[in-house]
Amino acid sequence: MIYAVIDTNVLVSAYITHNVEAATSKVVDYLLHGKITPMYNDEMMAEYEEVLSRTHFHISPLKRQNLFEYIRQKGVAAERVSVDTLFTDESDRVFYEVALSEEDSFLVTGNLKHFPIDPRVVTPAQMLEILGEE
Repeated sequence: MIYAVIDTNVLVSAYITHNVEAATSKVVDYLLHGKITPMYNDEMMAEYEEVLSRTHFHISPLKRQNLFEYIRQKGVAAERVSVDTLFTDESDRVFYEVALSEEDSFLVTGNLKHFPIDPRVVTPAQMLEILGEE
């Protein structure tokens, strides 16, 4: 079982792309089929809900609701592990700190430059490679 924090940009990208073969789409598909166990906390869920509800993304309320319910039911509610690292965007800190709460977990993001260099911080394509090695 692979534990992962999924950055908001990965979810948005997966839901707005028309390419089912896109790495972001496949990561969300793996998530929804139990191959990735999502890690979350209330701050992350609030960001997911706020961002995915933006009208210009055209993500249906049903899709959003199903995703949020799935994460809450099948995911792992996690505490943040505080780090003394500077972030370009402090709103990204919670995603990294939640990922640190579980040994051998990952943070899947489309914005590597927003996070510390760490082998647990991976792109969607890298997450697919990791899943292929399982």
